[in-house]
Amino acid sequence: MPQPVLAPGPDGRPRCAWCLATPRYLAYHDSEWGFPVADDQRLFEKLCLEGFQAGLSWRTILDKREGFRAAFARFDIDMLAHWGAAEVARLVTNPAIVRHRGKIEAALNNARRAQELARSEGSLARYFWRFEPQPEELAAHRGVSTSPRSIALSKDLKKRGWKFVGSTTTHSFLQAMGFVNDHAEGCAIRARVAAARAAFQPPR
Repeated sequence: MPQPVLAPGPDGRPRCAWCLATPRYLAYHDSEWGFPVADDQRLFEKLCLEGFQAGLSWRTILDKREGFRAAFARFDIDMLAHWGAAEVARLVTNPAIVRHRGKIEAALNNARRAQELARSEGSLARYFWRFEPQPEELAAHRGVSTSPRSIALSKDLKKRGWKFVGSTTTHSFLQAMGFVNDHAEGCAIRARVAAARAAFQPPR
């Protein structure tokens, strides 16, 4: 996401300006972006979609999200791990998604890597939440496209065989899944995210 700035929303309350482009963007900002997540399937889905976003805008992916969910079996890790060439051939013809063969193949590869990761670490959530920035890191985190934590996560995932998980992709993932609260100061949703994060118990 870009450097956070504020703009009035439809209700007159200030929001992060990037979310005001479409009603779908606004709903995503108000109800999802930055709220902490510990569900493996949701975490896997988001990281896959962030990979598909590479070179594109999140608005493009968000507009196609339901198409992605239908095409990729709701991002069921165990199901996708068994898909192969036949499914790739089918998916590259599906106009409801981004038809990039490399990214499609990466999603299926990453499902297999996710299985391995869950077996070795206990769950995806337990692994990913180890990359939550410490409080002293947060000021330097805001308004940038990568961070020390996203770089470390990217490097470790790549070492484990994951694809399309560059440091910008993992930074957006950490922002969206609530590892940090990157809502701009003064955003009407920032306090709600802060409360959700305070009540959240990261899986350990």
